[in-house]
Amino acid sequence: MSKLKLYRPLAMFDIEATGTNPQTDRIIDLAIILAQPDGKQKTHEFRLNPGIPIPAEATAVHGIYDKDVSDCPHFKDKAREIEAAFANADLAGFNLLRFDIPMLIEEFMRVGIEFDITERRVVDVQRIFHKKEPRDLTAALSFYCQEMHLGAHGALPDADATLRVLEAQLERYPDLPGDVGELDTFCNPRDPTWVDREGRLKWSGDDIVLNFGKKKGESLKAIVREDPGFVKWMLRSNFPRDVKTIIEDAQRGVWPKPSETA
Repeated sequence: MSKLKLYRPLAMFDIEATGTNPQTDRIIDLAIILAQPDGKQKTHEFRLNPGIPIPAEATAVHGIYDKDVSDCPHFKDKAREIEAAFANADLAGFNLLRFDIPMLIEEFMRVGIEFDITERRVVDVQRIFHKKEPRDLTAALSFYCQEMHLGAHGALPDADATLRVLEAQLERYPDLPGDVGELDTFCNPRDPTWVDREGRLKWSGDDIVLNFGKKKGESLKAIVREDPGFVKWMLRSNFPRDVKTIIEDAQRGVWPKPSETA
């Protein structure tokens, strides 16, 4: 960190978890590289038993199985040690403002520890990346086609620029699928357990369960039967059309089979 002036230790950290919801998911792996103002570094690593099953889709991301953490301590067993590792440190990471920090705060709250970040400086490397390397159409046309996008934000020039960028991408990356169906799968990878296109609902055996919010993991069939107010809220909310169609059908007792949505 020779090019960055530090006022106190900088805790560069990353979390692997059972999922992405701070309220319902739990930390499995926590690594901290503590960079000191004098240039020295110290590493802390905590492998934790989340106390809940690790979903297959989470394992597919980080490669950690239930058996890998069965004998590990729980977060509450290491909470004070983890708190001490972060003591008097500023924070850094990749996407930590949206994921790692909220996850850490929730874990500490569950064991009665307040993890206050109001006086800590926070460096999100993902935000630096996005600010310095724009990911808009103008940047894509410049990168792939070496052209200025003079008609930016006009519908026809934008559509034409997008077509030329796609053609250039197919030329540049020979491993990209040359079939539009396969390219759809590449752009929109779909977990086989998802009922809808975005995974708001998922299969649990032959049952459909919610995959979001406070009722995550609860049976849609039970919710339709026991909580009509929540069903009305889902239908009024800004969910994709395919999700609402499944819910509307469920109200009428019409249920898809796993093979129909695979």
